[in-house]
Amino acid sequence: MSRLQGRRSRAAMLAAVISAASLSPALGDAADYEFQLVESVAKVGEAVVAVRLVDTRTSKPVPDAVIYATRIDMAPDGMPTMSSAIASTPSDQLGVYRFKTKLTMEGGWRLSLAAKVQGETGTVEGKLVLQAKP
Repeated sequence: MSRLQGRRSRAAMLAAVISAASLSPALGDAADYEFQLVESVAKVGEAVVAVRLVDTRTSKPVPDAVIYATRIDMAPDGMPTMSSAIASTPSDQLGVYRFKTKLTMEGGWRLSLAAKVQGETGTVEGKLVLQAKP
């Protein structure tokens, strides 16, 4: 193969790669998503906390994310070791994720979440603060 043919071959390959890249859908990043509390106040005792996962580029809810890490504690009030059990519960709204927990005392509670969004790389993480009131 002559030098000229080699250069043409490489140029054609580069053009094909650029063309294919421009046709593939743009993927987001974990930073393109955020968790939002549906309600920022809950009653002390048995509580259901609802969280919306939103694509910040479109402001649309994100259904079918896999939430694999949850924790709720009183870190906002200086008591990060004061935690409570938390469990996922069904939701009837797309992009809204619900969790059942017991808020044992009045004050600030931090909900920490980690999720994978289908088709995206990276982990979406969020730390949300809600207030427990009597």
